Amino acid sequence: MLYRTAGQFKTSYRADQALFPIRQDAFLLGLILVCAWVVFPLTASEFTFQTILTPILIYSLAALGLNILTGFAGQLSLGTGAFMGVGAYACYKMITLMPWMNPIIAILLSGVFSAGVGVLFGIPSLRIKGFYLAIATLAAQFFLVWLFEKWAWLYNYNASGAIQVPNLDMFGFYVSGPQASSMTQYYVVLTIVSLLTYLAINLTRGNLGRTWKATRDMDIAAELIGINLMKSKLTAFAVSSYIVGVAGALFVFMWRGAAEPNLFDIPLSFRVLFIAIIGGLGSIMGNYLGAILIVGLPVVLNTVPGWLGIHVESALLEHLNIMIVGSLIIFFLIIEPHGLNQLWRLIREKLIIWPFPH
Repeated sequence: MLYRTAGQFKTSYRADQALFPIRQDAFLLGLILVCAWVVFPLTASEFTFQTILTPILIYSLAALGLNILTGFAGQLSLGTGAFMGVGAYACYKMITLMPWMNPIIAILLSGVFSAGVGVLFGIPSLRIKGFYLAIATLAAQFFLVWLFEKWAWLYNYNASGAIQVPNLDMFGFYVSGPQASSMTQYYVVLTIVSLLTYLAINLTRGNLGRTWKATRDMDIAAELIGINLMKSKLTAFAVSSYIVGVAGALFVFMWRGAAEPNLFDIPLSFRVLFIAIIGGLGSIMGNYLGAILIVGLPVVLNTVPGWLGIHVESALLEHLNIMIVGSLIIFFLIIEPHGLNQLWRLIREKLIIWPFPH
């Protein structure tokens, strides 16, 4: 009875196409936002901010960017980590060249550079697709990481080859750097992630989103009905790379505090890809569900044995984490290709018609 829909009538097209066709969905989202904005910051510890809350938001945003490209537009990409690196290095250069710049503006602008690089490497998608496009984006991954290592101007000729996040303040509060509090950084990340998620929801529900889906389902048929495939694919690369670039800037400036080129190597790209697959390709909420699982699983594996009084070697826990994630990916690819988001949809449908079976 939690999802009882009696009395919720649709009397217009606007009501039928509403973002929340069932009133309980809006209530559930409101409850989640209250927890994210009020409950978690008041109750979470420093450990919770650094290991759970902030990483979940950043990885969710990165998976959202990848999902727009792969899940909605059907263009495979294995270079997400490198595009995150473009956003991080672009933000670092803007902050060091223009110290007066607002850090949030710098983070949002860093996505523009990542979008430009994404469009550049997305041009091959006009001629190739599928496995060959994935290889092209993998080449972009290796090239950009090599560029981060060899172009010393990007890290201001630092002898260590790493970028260090300086102390940046806004309205009298430090928002990044060693002196910034985890709660302040969490609120900055939450604000940007909420804004870009709202933007992505509207894009995927509008004309551009329908264009992406038509290109994904059958590009030849989409072209026959008048869809410009070049515009559709390149806009998908641009929007996806923008979001991923912003996620990369948040990744370094609001969480890691410093970064070397190998931080953006292929393991990061696969990690984001795993989040998108487990959460569900072609969905918005699935990115958050996948990130909660991927980020929370190592924490659970590290804490549960201690609660039970069982000593487990850290190397074994790391191997268990890899084995479980791999098993989950195989499970979802075979049993439920639409991931955790589809499981939530099935549960929601059962709640709507409960106590009747169908």
